[in-house]
Amino acid sequence: MRKIKIAPSILSANFAKMGEEVEYLEKCGADLIHCDVMDGTFVNPITFGAQMVKEIRKITKLPLDVHLMITHPQSQIVNFAEAGADIVLVHYEACNFTAGYRTQEECIDDIISMIHRHGMKAGLVINPDTSTSVLRPYVTLADQILLMSVVPGYGGKTFIPETLDKIRLVRQYADAIGKEIDIEVDGGITEENVDSVIRAGANVIVAGSTIFKSEDKARTIRRLRGEV
Repeated sequence: MRKIKIAPSILSANFAKMGEEVEYLEKCGADLIHCDVMDGTFVNPITFGAQMVKEIRKITKLPLDVHLMITHPQSQIVNFAEAGADIVLVHYEACNFTAGYRTQEECIDDIISMIHRHGMKAGLVINPDTSTSVLRPYVTLADQILLMSVVPGYGGKTFIPETLDKIRLVRQYADAIGKEIDIEVDGGITEENVDSVIRAGANVIVAGSTIFKSEDKARTIRRLRGEV
């Protein structure tokens, strides 16, 4: 049985107390720390960059799951590697904005290779309106696939039910080639809908508001993992 991993999104944390928040998440049983990096161009908000990740690295041993919602992601890979990221996820859609490549596929191949060369796991992300079919060639190359279950940007949005079918399809792609790949889902996941997400084939659950609004974060993390 696949291990279910919970990745609290610090986008919903109190930024004035980020160190305390991350330390507490580790004590509460989080498996990863999900870092949403937004540049104000690929998505409207601006959050933080490699310097924040570097500071978080100093206070936790948990893997840092860095989700780049930025244009020109290849320009930032080295920065996040030096900051201590363990996993870097880039958007399929962002490669449309990346200059210097003949095709989108060439861009993605190069970025995944760059992430691997710097000793990190590589993930590919798609937005809700992007077909899972674009992921099929990359299941062999990537370590992780992230499916956005809300339109990326601000937190607190409602889960898009059609994401469940996309999870099943990606799991089928992986099973067809005999690869055990992490399938991560991000956006609108709650204690009420998480079971359906896991049953569909996801094993990395990103949760922001659900965890940070909880009065008992440890219990909520266990519930999202299916332990209570």
